[in-house]
Amino acid sequence: MTATASLSRRIGGARRLRMGVTALAAAAALGLAGCGASTSSDADGTGGAKGGVADVSGATNDNGVDNVAASITANVKRAKPVPVDTTVKVTGANGKLHDVTLTSKAGVAIDGTLADDGSTWQAGSLLEPNTTYVLKASLTSNQGSSTSWTRRFHTQKLALSQQTFASISPLNGQKVGVGFPVIVHFDVPVTDRASIEKHLSVESQPAQVGSWHWFSDTEVHWRPKHYWKAGSTVTVHADINSVPAGNGIYGQSDRQATFKVGAQHIYRVNMKTDQMKVYSNGKLLRTIPVTTGQPGFTTRSGIKVIVEKDEKHTMNSETIGIPKGDPNYYNMKDVQWAMRMTYSGEFIHAAPWSVGSQGRENVSHGCTGMSTANADWLFHMTRVGDVVNEFGTSRKMEVTNGYGDWNMSYKEYKAGSALA
Repeated sequence: MTATASLSRRIGGARRLRMGVTALAAAAALGLAGCGASTSSDADGTGGAKGGVADVSGATNDNGVDNVAASITANVKRAKPVPVDTTVKVTGANGKLHDVTLTSKAGVAIDGTLADDGSTWQAGSLLEPNTTYVLKASLTSNQGSSTSWTRRFHTQKLALSQQTFASISPLNGQKVGVGFPVIVHFDVPVTDRASIEKHLSVESQPAQVGSWHWFSDTEVHWRPKHYWKAGSTVTVHADINSVPAGNGIYGQSDRQATFKVGAQHIYRVNMKTDQMKVYSNGKLLRTIPVTTGQPGFTTRSGIKVIVEKDEKHTMNSETIGIPKGDPNYYNMKDVQWAMRMTYSGEFIHAAPWSVGSQGRENVSHGCTGMSTANADWLFHMTRVGDVVNEFGTSRKMEVTNGYGDWNMSYKEYKAGSALA
């Protein structure tokens, strides 16, 4: 062997040694990358990665081939206002989500549900208008790497004319009669009735079958198939916050009310015999002589419900279209024990001026009059929502003139639901 050949072999061996060391160092670096952690935010509006995806991969498998990328995505973008009826959803790919939070800038959190396999998280409620939210999530990839991820976004602005608020009657904590329907009133008209009705519900103990019925774009009622069972507890939910109501209008502010139902009070007024029979839980308590509307002022026949009570009430004929100067004009102050049955002005009340006619003939302007003693007794046992069934005339009670819900068959009533 020449000196030149020996030198060449030594140089070649040194090169191979250096290449081997370099390869080991590269392999070690790749191994470390597979066990590290990363953080992704959307300060640039992209979620820290192209398309708003946080890439948390970086490992290689035993064959030296890259593993499938793990990522976090969401259905809300930072670049434009998010509609308030959006249900926020976070999706994790090739890993498991954990520690997902959605909080408004003011610190109000929206709860959500994480799938058992950690693949998705979904918010449990919709969003408020003109609000900044911060959405955070973490994910552990299938290779064991982890990342934290943040998305900030803002919701659309809504004018008051684009928001409809609900009110519920009976009021929370109120005790009512068996004929009181649930009434939900909206301050801005609802044109997508089905969308809103899907988020209205009534629960009762004991359970009772019933239906919603829309009387207008601003008022929907719910009544059971039969009168409420005495002693029931009823809870009404109007979970309409950010629910589309049609024409670019959204429901706002969920509402809930729980009320109780008292004894079954039903008053039957025979306007031909001028007698009222007062029943409580099916038992006849008293028969009261009454007078109802004279010719030209006929009292309506139908099932009425006590709408309001007033110990003293001013009754002015101008409210029912009888002006001053008319022979039938009246203006009576402090009429005692007044119980309204219709919006148009039919009351049960004390009428001491007509005691001689009570039980014999009809002389009123449409109200049901009785002695002061009988009116006092009835007033103090009556609740708003008690039922008055007046019959014997050809003039019919209008379903919208008070709580006229019971003047429709249940089949007719149910047909008034937007979901029928």
